[in-house]
Amino acid sequence: MWFSEAMTNASALKRQRASDLTARFGWRYLLGALRTMVPVSSMTDGVEVAAVAVAACGADVSSLRVDLRPTHVDLTLYPPSITAVTAVEARLAGTITEALDRGGWTTTMEGPRSVQITELAIDASDRDAIRPFWKAALGYVDEPTPSGQVNAIVDPLWQGPAIWFQTMDPPRTDRNRIHFDICVPHDEAERRVAAALAAGGRLVSDAAAPRFWILADAEGNEACVTTWQGRD
Repeated sequence: MWFSEAMTNASALKRQRASDLTARFGWRYLLGALRTMVPVSSMTDGVEVAAVAVAACGADVSSLRVDLRPTHVDLTLYPPSITAVTAVEARLAGTITEALDRGGWTTTMEGPRSVQITELAIDASDRDAIRPFWKAALGYVDEPTPSGQVNAIVDPLWQGPAIWFQTMDPPRTDRNRIHFDICVPHDEAERRVAAALAAGGRLVSDAAAPRFWILADAEGNEACVTTWQGRD
Protein backbone atom coordinates (compact mmCIF):
# COMPACT_ATOMS: atom_id res chain seq x y z
CA MET A 1 0.00 0.00 0.00
CA TRP A 2 1.28 3.48 -0.88
CA PHE A 3 0.63 4.90 2.58
CA SER A 4 2.84 3.46 5.30
CA GLU A 5 1.93 5.63 8.29
CA ALA A 6 -0.69 4.68 10.85
CA MET A 7 -3.95 4.79 8.92
CA THR A 8 -5.96 6.24 11.79
CA ASN A 9 -3.33 8.56 13.28
CA ALA A 10 -5.11 11.83 14.01
CA SER A 11 -2.03 13.71 15.28
CA ALA A 12 -0.71 16.62 13.23
CA LEU A 13 1.86 15.87 10.52
CA LYS A 14 4.94 18.01 10.00
CA ARG A 15 4.39 20.36 7.08
CA GLN A 16 7.13 18.83 4.96
CA ARG A 17 5.77 15.33 5.60
CA ALA A 18 2.22 16.35 4.63
CA SER A 19 3.54 17.83 1.39
CA ASP A 20 5.77 14.85 0.58
CA LEU A 21 2.98 12.33 1.13
CA THR A 22 0.46 14.01 -1.16
CA ALA A 23 2.21 16.07 -3.86
CA ARG A 24 2.62 13.13 -6.23
CA PHE A 25 -1.17 12.68 -6.26
CA GLY A 26 -1.73 16.24 -7.51
CA TRP A 27 -2.59 17.67 -4.08
CA ARG A 28 -0.86 20.62 -2.41
CA TYR A 29 -0.45 21.36 1.28
CA LEU A 30 -1.71 24.86 2.14
CA LEU A 31 -1.35 25.86 5.80
CA GLY A 32 -3.45 23.24 7.51
CA ALA A 33 -5.31 21.87 4.50
CA LEU A 34 -4.78 19.72 1.42
CA ARG A 35 -6.30 20.96 -1.84
CA THR A 36 -6.65 19.75 -5.40
CA MET A 37 -8.72 20.49 -8.50
CA VAL A 38 -10.50 18.04 -10.82
CA PRO A 39 -11.31 19.30 -14.35
CA VAL A 40 -14.82 18.26 -15.47
CA SER A 41 -16.87 18.65 -18.66
CA SER A 42 -20.18 19.59 -17.02
CA MET A 43 -22.01 19.97 -13.73
CA THR A 44 -23.30 16.42 -14.17
CA ASP A 45 -19.72 15.20 -14.54
CA GLY A 46 -18.81 17.21 -11.45
CA VAL A 47 -21.57 15.61 -9.40
CA GLU A 48 -20.13 12.21 -10.28
CA VAL A 49 -16.67 13.36 -9.19
CA ALA A 50 -18.08 14.58 -5.87
CA ALA A 51 -19.89 11.28 -5.33
CA VAL A 52 -16.73 9.27 -6.00
CA ALA A 53 -14.70 11.46 -3.61
CA VAL A 54 -17.32 11.16 -0.86
CA ALA A 55 -17.51 7.39 -1.25
CA ALA A 56 -13.71 7.09 -1.18
CA CYS A 57 -13.57 8.88 2.18
CA GLY A 58 -15.87 6.39 3.88
CA ALA A 59 -16.16 7.02 7.61
CA ASP A 60 -13.70 9.95 7.39
CA VAL A 61 -15.88 12.00 5.03
CA SER A 62 -16.13 14.83 7.60
CA SER A 63 -12.61 15.86 6.53
CA LEU A 64 -13.74 16.54 2.94
CA ARG A 65 -15.04 19.84 1.50
CA VAL A 66 -16.35 19.94 -2.08
CA ASP A 67 -16.84 23.05 -4.27
CA LEU A 68 -18.64 22.11 -7.48
CA ARG A 69 -18.40 24.29 -10.60
CA PRO A 70 -19.28 23.68 -14.30
CA THR A 71 -15.61 23.36 -15.31
CA HIS A 72 -13.94 21.90 -12.23
CA VAL A 73 -14.42 20.51 -8.75
CA ASP A 74 -12.30 21.82 -5.87
CA LEU A 75 -11.58 19.23 -3.20
CA THR A 76 -10.23 20.22 0.21
CA LEU A 77 -9.19 17.90 3.02
CA TYR A 78 -9.25 19.64 6.38
CA PRO A 79 -9.48 17.97 9.80
CA PRO A 80 -12.83 18.69 11.47
CA SER A 81 -11.31 19.41 14.88
CA ILE A 82 -7.85 21.02 14.44
CA THR A 83 -6.13 23.29 11.92
CA ALA A 84 -3.39 20.85 10.98
CA VAL A 85 -3.27 18.04 8.43
CA THR A 86 -3.07 14.56 9.94
CA ALA A 87 -2.25 11.13 8.56
CA VAL A 88 -5.99 10.65 8.01
CA GLU A 89 -6.18 13.47 5.44
CA ALA A 90 -2.92 12.39 3.78
CA ARG A 91 -4.29 8.88 3.35
CA LEU A 92 -7.59 10.24 1.99
CA ALA A 93 -5.77 12.32 -0.64
CA GLY A 94 -4.26 9.19 -2.16
CA THR A 95 -7.44 7.17 -1.80
CA ILE A 96 -9.56 9.84 -3.52
CA THR A 97 -7.06 10.27 -6.36
CA GLU A 98 -6.88 6.54 -6.99
CA ALA A 99 -10.70 6.24 -7.01
CA LEU A 100 -11.06 9.17 -9.42
CA ASP A 101 -8.31 7.82 -11.66
CA ARG A 102 -10.29 4.62 -12.11
CA GLY A 103 -13.18 6.74 -13.42
CA GLY A 104 -11.00 8.70 -15.82
CA TRP A 105 -10.62 11.90 -13.78
CA THR A 106 -7.39 13.62 -12.72
CA THR A 107 -6.48 15.51 -9.56
CA THR A 108 -4.28 18.51 -10.32
CA MET A 109 -3.21 21.85 -8.85
CA GLU A 110 -3.54 23.53 -12.25
CA GLY A 111 -6.66 25.24 -13.56
CA PRO A 112 -7.77 28.84 -14.14
CA ARG A 113 -5.19 29.44 -11.39
CA SER A 114 -3.39 27.20 -8.92
CA VAL A 115 -5.23 26.00 -5.82
CA GLN A 116 -4.97 28.50 -2.97
CA ILE A 117 -6.42 29.69 0.34
CA THR A 118 -7.11 33.38 1.00
CA GLU A 119 -7.03 34.88 4.49
CA LEU A 120 -7.65 38.41 5.69
CA ALA A 121 -5.26 39.85 8.30
CA ILE A 122 -6.23 42.76 10.53
CA ASP A 123 -3.59 44.74 12.44
CA ALA A 124 -4.67 45.72 15.94
CA SER A 125 -3.32 47.45 19.04
CA ASP A 126 -5.50 45.08 21.11
CA ARG A 127 -6.62 42.13 19.03
CA ASP A 128 -8.66 40.60 21.86
CA ALA A 129 -10.73 43.79 21.97
CA ILE A 130 -11.71 43.69 18.29
CA ARG A 131 -12.08 39.93 17.67
CA PRO A 132 -15.61 39.76 19.17
CA PHE A 133 -16.83 42.54 16.86
CA TRP A 134 -15.64 40.82 13.68
CA LYS A 135 -16.85 37.43 14.89
CA ALA A 136 -20.34 38.79 15.54
CA ALA A 137 -20.56 41.01 12.46
CA LEU A 138 -19.59 38.20 10.09
CA GLY A 139 -21.34 35.33 11.88
CA TYR A 140 -17.98 33.56 12.20
CA VAL A 141 -16.73 31.08 14.82
CA ASP A 142 -13.38 30.50 16.52
CA GLU A 143 -10.89 28.51 14.46
CA PRO A 144 -9.97 25.25 16.24
CA THR A 145 -6.24 24.85 16.86
CA PRO A 146 -4.09 22.00 18.19
CA SER A 147 -2.99 24.15 21.14
CA GLY A 148 -6.46 25.45 21.96
CA GLN A 149 -5.18 29.05 21.70
CA VAL A 150 -7.59 31.15 19.64
CA ASN A 151 -6.62 33.92 17.23
CA ALA A 152 -8.31 33.42 13.87
CA ILE A 153 -12.04 33.28 13.17
CA VAL A 154 -13.56 31.26 10.33
CA ASP A 155 -16.78 30.98 8.36
CA PRO A 156 -18.70 27.94 9.70
CA LEU A 157 -20.07 27.38 6.16
CA TRP A 158 -16.59 27.53 4.58
CA GLN A 159 -17.60 30.27 2.13
CA GLY A 160 -15.65 33.32 3.33
CA PRO A 161 -11.93 33.76 4.03
CA ALA A 162 -10.46 33.10 7.45
CA ILE A 163 -9.61 36.27 9.40
CA TRP A 164 -6.68 36.52 11.80
CA PHE A 165 -5.48 39.35 13.99
CA GLN A 166 -1.92 40.67 14.11
CA THR A 167 -0.70 42.76 17.04
CA MET A 168 1.00 45.99 15.97
CA ASP A 169 4.27 46.66 17.79
CA PRO A 170 4.66 49.58 17.75
CA PRO A 171 1.32 50.99 16.55
CA ARG A 172 1.42 52.28 12.96
CA THR A 173 -0.67 55.07 11.48
CA ASP A 174 1.09 55.46 8.11
CA ARG A 175 -0.14 52.29 6.38
CA ASN A 176 -3.20 50.16 5.81
CA ARG A 177 -4.43 48.07 8.73
CA ILE A 178 -6.04 45.25 6.71
CA HIS A 179 -4.30 43.09 4.13
CA PHE A 180 -4.84 39.83 2.25
CA ASP A 181 -2.72 36.72 2.75
CA ILE A 182 -2.80 34.50 -0.33
CA CYS A 183 -1.52 31.04 0.54
CA VAL A 184 -0.37 29.29 -2.63
CA PRO A 185 1.47 26.01 -3.34
CA HIS A 186 5.16 26.22 -2.50
CA ASP A 187 6.05 25.57 -6.14
CA GLU A 188 3.72 28.33 -7.37
CA ALA A 189 4.78 31.17 -5.06
CA GLU A 190 7.62 32.71 -7.05
CA ARG A 191 5.50 32.77 -10.23
CA ARG A 192 2.67 34.48 -8.35
CA VAL A 193 5.03 37.08 -6.87
CA ALA A 194 6.57 37.76 -10.28
CA ALA A 195 3.14 38.17 -11.86
CA ALA A 196 2.07 40.67 -9.18
CA LEU A 197 5.25 42.71 -9.63
CA ALA A 198 4.85 42.68 -13.41
CA ALA A 199 1.29 43.97 -12.96
CA GLY A 200 2.49 47.16 -11.25
CA GLY A 201 3.18 45.94 -7.72
CA ARG A 202 6.34 46.45 -5.71
CA LEU A 203 8.24 44.20 -3.36
CA VAL A 204 8.10 45.53 0.20
CA SER A 205 10.11 42.67 1.71
CA ASP A 206 11.24 39.14 0.93
CA ALA A 207 13.19 38.75 4.18
CA ALA A 208 10.84 36.01 5.38
CA ALA A 209 10.57 34.17 2.04
CA PRO A 210 9.57 31.44 1.32
CA ARG A 211 7.29 31.76 4.36
CA PHE A 212 5.89 34.98 2.91
CA TRP A 213 6.64 37.86 0.55
CA ILE A 214 5.18 41.29 1.36
CA LEU A 215 3.94 43.09 -1.76
CA ALA A 216 2.18 46.41 -2.29
CA ASP A 217 0.12 47.97 -5.06
CA ALA A 218 0.90 51.35 -6.59
CA GLU A 219 -0.82 53.15 -3.68
CA GLY A 220 0.85 51.15 -0.92
CA ASN A 221 -1.93 48.69 -0.07
CA GLU A 222 -0.24 45.47 0.99
CA ALA A 223 -0.77 41.77 0.35
CA CYS A 224 1.32 38.78 1.34
CA VAL A 225 1.95 35.73 -0.83
CA THR A 226 2.53 32.90 1.64
CA THR A 227 3.52 29.22 1.68
CA TRP A 228 3.90 26.52 4.31
CA GLN A 229 7.68 26.50 3.95
CA GLY A 230 9.93 27.99 6.61
CA ARG A 231 7.39 27.59 9.42
CA ASP A 232 8.72 24.54 11.28
